[in-house]
Amino acid sequence: MPKQKTNSGAKKRFTFTGTGKIKRHHAYHSHILTKKTKKQKRNLVHQTLVDGSNMKQVRDLLNLR
Repeated sequence: MPKQKTNSGAKKRFTFTGTGKIKRHHAYHSHILTKKTKKQKRNLVHQTLVDGSNMKQVRDLLNLR
């Protein structure tokens, strides 16, 4: 049986906390920033945790069983 490969896009986008939770960046902060308010752009800078409803999908991309 061949080795399982980690999704190379996912390994660049997700990191782990010390307790094993998965962190992610907010979307919508890369371009077309002129129409967004300062408050909105400031709040998109911070990292957050992956929601529980998406946890299985992210773990599958990272080959975490």
